[in-house]
Amino acid sequence: MVRLRISAVHQIFPPNAHNSNSNFLSRKHQFLSLIKLCSSPNHLFQIHSQIIVFGLQNDSFLTTELLRFAALSPSRNLSYARSLLFHYNLHFSPLPWNCIIRGYASSDSPREAIWVFEEMRRRGIRPNHLTFPFLIKACATLTTLQEGKKFHADAIKCGLDLDVYVRNTLINFYGSCKRMSGARKVFDEMSVRTLVSWNAVITACVENFCFDEAIEYFLRMGNHGFESDETTMVVILSACAELGNLSLGRWVHSQVVERGMVLNVQLGTALVDMYAKSGDVGCARLVFNCLKQRSVWTWSAMILGLAQHGFANEAIELFTNMMSSSVTPNYVTFIGVLCACSHAGLVDKGYHYFNIMERVYRIKPMMIHYGSMVDVLCRAGRVKEAYEFIMRMPVEPDPIVWRTLLSACSARDVDGGAQVVEEAKKRLLELEPKRGGNVVMVANMFAEVGMWKQAADCRRAMKDGGIKKMAGESCVEVGGSLRKFFSGFDGRADSDGIYDLLDGLNLHMQMLNF
Repeated sequence: MVRLRISAVHQIFPPNAHNSNSNFLSRKHQFLSLIKLCSSPNHLFQIHSQIIVFGLQNDSFLTTELLRFAALSPSRNLSYARSLLFHYNLHFSPLPWNCIIRGYASSDSPREAIWVFEEMRRRGIRPNHLTFPFLIKACATLTTLQEGKKFHADAIKCGLDLDVYVRNTLINFYGSCKRMSGARKVFDEMSVRTLVSWNAVITACVENFCFDEAIEYFLRMGNHGFESDETTMVVILSACAELGNLSLGRWVHSQVVERGMVLNVQLGTALVDMYAKSGDVGCARLVFNCLKQRSVWTWSAMILGLAQHGFANEAIELFTNMMSSSVTPNYVTFIGVLCACSHAGLVDKGYHYFNIMERVYRIKPMMIHYGSMVDVLCRAGRVKEAYEFIMRMPVEPDPIVWRTLLSACSARDVDGGAQVVEEAKKRLLELEPKRGGNVVMVANMFAEVGMWKQAADCRRAMKDGGIKKMAGESCVEVGGSLRKFFSGFDGRADSDGIYDLLDGLNLHMQMLNF
């Protein structure tokens, strides 16, 4: 508990003012105005002291406004707000409780919001429709599924579960806890929906990798007469980026232009990311160059896009420009830079950027950075050096790191590589013994050197263990929709006709010596 500060400070009003009713109202209004103009906790303490000096501390409206500022202002002091709650007996109304719950839900200590709610219930205060949205938001931040479900049940018992704001927060909560079935159920049962409702369910789909479903909800939203806002556009562009659906992404961009939306940092970054991931690096660069303001995510999306599509030197040049700007790179930026070094075979630069990441920018390397550095070395044919780098890693390598190393070993005759190959195979199969792709890779390596018995043993072990390799997947864009194809399977009834046509085209090309 914070001790209330009642020491004398600069007095805002002269102490000899008359104590008439009109003066009381005048002072109250002046204090309310001062609270609205308050810019720091110290100012709030001064105003509180003067309220006590003038004997207005028992005015519940005035002290509630003090509490609201302490709980919700940018310079919030939630401990002070809690002291006000109990010191002035404000705890008989849900309003001050809601302010504190809301403040904690948006703070670095969201679990305190749950404690405050439980204390509120212990004191017999009935929550209202403004209590549950921020309480459930705290549960979403903490991804505490069971507690969130309990508060969902409490909302039902209080007859507040049908409130649109409560439902919107529940969709976000279930999405954050990776329970898309719960998010869908809440959304589908809503009799009244707002734009926020649609944005919440679309966001939940994207965060749970249900990209096709996100686009379906987006199209349904338009059919129900809702017009997309900036949030919708940013989220749906993210879905387009992950699917590689360039046609839909371009259409969304056209809607942004047609509606005169401001191309701010968030929207601009989403467009750069979508074009880059969909392979249209030229359009990504055009959008990037048009942006008046760029965040670290904008720079990172452009650098990574260039690196992944063969423009390694351009990516490194852009990173150099970024370092000359006021924007500081983050962990994603260095993923892009290391990817560029890998594609361009720039081992020394790769080491340089990997080292400055921690020494200069204080970014602790993550597993993906170690994996990227291993890829830099392996692509340059320095497989033994990559193995030594792995053995020096301060963290235990994950399967991706070992798989990267093993792939390089299978393609090159490595000096002293027998030890590297055996160690990589051993570690990979220990970490992921049931992954079919790993077993196939090992079997193919045995076959490459004529060790047919060992290759057959690997294949037999796969069959006996019921291990299957994930089928290769490809897709083609037709009429704005993505059609997926899987190796060895085609469920369409007219597939025979398609293969007959392909055979005919193949024969025609052979006749033309194509």
